[in-house]
This record gives sequence, C-alpha cells and structure tokens, in this order.
Amino acid sequence: MFSPSLISGIILGWALGANDAANCFATAVSTRAVKYSTAITIIAVFVMLGALIDGDKGIDKLSSYAYSSGIESPAYAFIVMLAAAITVIIMTVLRYPVSTSQSIIGSILGTASVIGKADFSATLQFFGAWFATPLGAAAIGFLIYKLIEKYLESRIMEFAYYDRFIKTGYIIAGAFSAYSLGANNVANVFSVYAGRLGLIDTGNAQLIGGATIALGVLTFSRPVMMTVGEGIAQLSPVSGFVSVLTAGVVVYIYARIGIPVSTSQAIVGAVFGVGLVKGTRAVNYRTIRNILFAWFGTPTIAGVTGYALLSIYRFFAPL
Repeated sequence: MFSPSLISGIILGWALGANDAANCFATAVSTRAVKYSTAITIIAVFVMLGALIDGDKGIDKLSSYAYSSGIESPAYAFIVMLAAAITVIIMTVLRYPVSTSQSIIGSILGTASVIGKADFSATLQFFGAWFATPLGAAAIGFLIYKLIEKYLESRIMEFAYYDRFIKTGYIIAGAFSAYSLGANNVANVFSVYAGRLGLIDTGNAQLIGGATIALGVLTFSRPVMMTVGEGIAQLSPVSGFVSVLTAGVVVYIYARIGIPVSTSQAIVGAVFGVGLVKGTRAVNYRTIRNILFAWFGTPTIAGVTGYALLSIYRFFAPL
C-alpha cells in the first residue's frame, strides 16, 4: 500500500535527477560531442539500471543510520525528505551542482536534534567520503589526463575517425557514470522509509527511486548541466571525456562500498583536476567558489530546514 509519506521522497528523487544529471554528460553536451536530448535519454536508462542492479547496499546503510537517529515514524521521515528536497531544488534553480547525500545527512541531523538523538559521531564516514570524493577525483583526473595529453591526445586528434571516436567514448563514459549515479544515489531517495521503518521494501525503493531520478533527468537537467560543462574549466573533447570517466569510477567505488556520495563533487573534482593540467588560468575560480559555497551550505540549509519543520510539527501535533 502506498504511503503518503513517500511523496517527499519522490520530490527529492526528481530534484536529484535534475541536479545530478549534469555529472554524466555535462562536458559532452558543452563540447557538442553529444546532443542534449541523446544525453538525457541515455542517463535515464542507465540510472534505472544502476538503481535496480546495484542500489541496495547504500539503501541498507542509510536507512539504518536514519532509524538510529530517531526517524522512527512516517511523519518524521516525510519531514526529513521534504527538508532535503527543498534544499536541492533551491540549489538546482540557482544552477549549483550539490550533494544530495549532504542534504539528506544534514536533514537527518537537524530533525534528530529536535528529537534529541543526533549522533554526530556516526556521520564521520559520510563526512570523510564527502572530502575524499572531490579530492580523489581531482587527483585521478589530473594524473590520467596528464598522461593522455603527453602521449595520446595529439595522436587521437589526427585519427581519421576522431569525431566518432570521441562521441563513442563520451557515450560509454556517460552511460557508466549514469549507472554509477543510479547505483549510488538511489539510496538518497527512499532509504529513510526503508529498513526498520518498513514503509517501503528495498526492491521497490530501488525501482521507484530510480524512476523518479530518471524523471528529473528528463524534465529539468539543463541548467546545472551547463554550469558544470562550461563554467568550471576550459575543456577539450578528450579532457571532458577523461573527467566523466574519472567521476564515474570514483562514484562506482563508493556504490560498492555502500556509502552514498556526491556525483556532483566527483565530476567537479575531476573537471578541476583535468583543468589544472592546462594551468591554473584555465580554471574558473569564481565558479569553483560558488560551488564550494553550495556544498558547505547544503547540509547546513537542510539541517536548519529539517529542524524548523519538525519543531513546527511537534508544536501543532505534540507527542
């Protein structure tokens, strides 16, 4: 039976897709190697596949964390997801790529503070992953592109089928990145409702979560895609391909571990690292500054929103 509490999760899934689709094909679309319509179709398909095949590990871990933090009722779960959704929608309208994982954890901490069960020590593995993701992607992207630029890029550009080669590479890397997005981030959509709370089982969480992410991709993903693809660094088709592939690998590693991380942080870190190969002048530090503000602001805004919403709810419906 469908629970009305799931509605806020559906909203968050849509917002996640609208924001995080940029992480799969932003550089391909901005370099005009792949059409926007082609990109969002591929993303939608592979997000669903990733969610259905590999999305269960993150769901189990995040649902346990939410329940132990006092999110033990449908009303509390609804408020947690609504606060996270509001935060991601605001950032998406502002064209900032953000971490849905951060919005969820921030929202859980904010609402748990009202209940008196906020466990900041349990968030260390999530916080550690948030910092390791962009730094790791930047380092890997820098090293891979440094080698490719030195030994392969000029040869690839002389290849008779260069355009077809680049387009094919982008499609493969983007599809893999979309698969990783679905596998890792579907946990953000319905985990709070799953597990011991039991409003939805893991299989349905994967199915409906993947579908809502895909819907967001198909309907409102262009604004953030342009910010990531054009605003961070000047990229060539080859360097853009390296960025997408690097981000996909980093996110998939965390999907296998079972820790939801930010695909936005992964792609921004990768683009930044690749851009540094061309020199610091190739990087748009104003855009990086704005993105960093959004990253640090996301858990804060979600936490404050969750705290405020639950406080209002408990005032009008005291337990």
